[in-house]
Amino acid sequence: SKKDLLKEIKNGRIDIAMGTHSLITEKIAFKNLALAIVDEQHRFGVEQRAALQKNIARIDDGQERTIPHLLSMTATPIPRTLALTIFGDLDVSLLDQMPKGRVRIITKIVAPRDRQQTYEFIRQEIKNGRQAFVVCPRIESDPDTEISQLTADDKKLEIKTVTEEYRKLSSQIFPELKIEMLHGRLKAAEKEKIMSNFKDGRTDILISTSVIEVGIDVPNATVMMIEGADRFGLAQLHQFRGRIGRGEHQSYCFLLTDSFSLKTRQRLKAMLAAKNGFELAQLDLELRGPGQFYGTRQWGLPDLSMASLNDLLLIKACQYEAAKLLQNDPKLKKYPSIADRIKEFKLTIHLE
Repeated sequence: SKKDLLKEIKNGRIDIAMGTHSLITEKIAFKNLALAIVDEQHRFGVEQRAALQKNIARIDDGQERTIPHLLSMTATPIPRTLALTIFGDLDVSLLDQMPKGRVRIITKIVAPRDRQQTYEFIRQEIKNGRQAFVVCPRIESDPDTEISQLTADDKKLEIKTVTEEYRKLSSQIFPELKIEMLHGRLKAAEKEKIMSNFKDGRTDILISTSVIEVGIDVPNATVMMIEGADRFGLAQLHQFRGRIGRGEHQSYCFLLTDSFSLKTRQRLKAMLAAKNGFELAQLDLELRGPGQFYGTRQWGLPDLSMASLNDLLLIKACQYEAAKLLQNDPKLKKYPSIADRIKEFKLTIHLE
């Protein structure tokens, strides 16, 4: 039971504890924690990661102790995290080589007029023995949403849903193929069965929401068709693309959008240009900004003033001077005003 597990962790009888967000929310205490690893870091919010750091520092009597080593892992860093690496508060290890035998995924933006051609391409891939994902922004249309609540873009553009696309593709476009749909409202046993069917090749096309963003490995899937691509963040799009190209076959990612706005085109073209998630995060940082360091927004205009996040010479010079100052005066006795600012900084900001 959970109660027994928490007790064993607290007593140090468990060497490695693996968990979901519950490791943050539970009142959990470690006997002697030395290392905390956050996988898929981009799926956590600023306050959740701050809570994690507080939790891992807690011991039995509630006093603070030395913070353990922290490793954050992600294929797509959030703009705020990337900005912190620039400020020198996070060290970066970059794995930029492809796994052996992998082929780079061909990514294309598909205009409405080319939709039928894309369907035919998918049909041919399946004839060749491959499989395809179709991702939609929503499970189904919300009848309770009033017209007044919709944005101008929502009124102009049709929002693709899993249920509608399932009906359309299975009855009109690909009636001869085996198609299933997957979303978060299904029971765990149903989801497991649907994924098992797809992984074992019993399903040709899987229509899904963003639940397939991480943890899915189907080497035979070679097509990722993303409906309403403008409605997903760059990090999500990169994660979706990472669900294919996991075998020896050439794979293809199609970004479908009805939007013709310049901003949408800029963002989607970044997907064509970036070779890995770190490059994509840098483009995302340029397009959307680093977000707040004193708040919870992980993108947008910064709340700290600086000439330019791209002024690397200035950043390096500042880092050098700061390191030299701390080497000569670790407790900042000669600089009480800086010491006060750092104390204030630590109360409001966590550097992850």
